[in-house]
Amino acid sequence: MYIEHKGGELDGPGRIGWVELTRSRRAYRYRDKLLHKVTGYKYNCVEDETGEQYWVSGPKKNGEDKLYGGVVYIDEDAREEYWLKIRRLPQFVTKRSFRS
Repeated sequence: MYIEHKGGELDGPGRIGWVELTRSRRAYRYRDKLLHKVTGYKYNCVEDETGEQYWVSGPKKNGEDKLYGGVVYIDEDAREEYWLKIRRLPQFVTKRSFRS
């Protein structure tokens, strides 16, 4: 999934990483964070402990995940599958980030 930490702004750092949907399907787990689904302006999740805002969505095949453009980082455990299965660009499989 694509995860962007908004930090109270319209734009923030973005990542591609593995996200687990909870059993209730009302929240995502990403690393040590529990992100509850909400309806908001330019965000769709709020972190359980801190109230920080996030945007979580499926990664786009064209790599244009960030609304305002910028660098997107790829978690190491998702890197190979992202470049091979999502983007279908095997020549970039070693890249850990890209400009959206």
